[in-house]
Amino acid sequence: MSEPLIHPTAIVSAKAQLDSSVRVGPYSVIGDGVCIGANTVIGPHAVLAGPMTIGRDNQIFQFVSLGEISQDKTAKADDPTSVVIGDGNVIREFVTIQRGTMKEYDTKRGETRVGDRNLLMNYCHVAHDCVIGSDTIFANNASLAGHVEIQDWVILGGYTLVYQFCRIGAHAFTAFSAGVAGDIPPYVMVQGNPAEPRSINKEGLRRRSFASDDIAEIEQLYKLIYRSGKLMAEVKAELAERAPASAYARQMLDFIVAGKRPLARG
Repeated sequence: MSEPLIHPTAIVSAKAQLDSSVRVGPYSVIGDGVCIGANTVIGPHAVLAGPMTIGRDNQIFQFVSLGEISQDKTAKADDPTSVVIGDGNVIREFVTIQRGTMKEYDTKRGETRVGDRNLLMNYCHVAHDCVIGSDTIFANNASLAGHVEIQDWVILGGYTLVYQFCRIGAHAFTAFSAGVAGDIPPYVMVQGNPAEPRSINKEGLRRRSFASDDIAEIEQLYKLIYRSGKLMAEVKAELAERAPASAYARQMLDFIVAGKRPLARG
């Protein structure tokens, strides 16, 4: 059985598990309890701490710090918390992804989670207990506080800051330097600090082959939430009326009902 291709200057713990196709660059450090899947490439000077599971086909660039204990003051080095990263992600220079905490051990097993095929550009930060879906893009310096949820196909503009416990729904978009202090429903585009809704992410939906009728329906729902002047209780009631015939209305309603923070409404 072949061995991983590990540069002689790298330090890899005997308690780490690396697929035979993994490559590890010069001066990288891989600690106890790190498990890395097939065809993943670790660049030079990366620091990977366990417990952490990384899937297959990931590209991890130089100077990243993945799996380190979180900056939450309650975190302890021996907490049974971890990072779980899926497949096909690109994690660029100086990205930091930190372990979960015991605060969400019952619901998330203390995991910080990253899905598949995400692009995290330089200097992005993912704090403890965050959950990132798949096919997202984090532009340079986008940062998440603890307990944040980012759903599939979200794009965060450069220097976006997301406050703790906020959620950003699928296909949403934040402009550069957005300060997100409330939940952003699916498909919505926000701008500013504090971030305010501007429109739906129409161009992104077109690029992802959404039908024109579906885009028009999503835009109607956006106007109901943000432009109708109705109270949130009235908005939810109308979404509930539309939900049996509209998957998008049901998606919007479910997102709003599940929130711990109010919507960013402007």
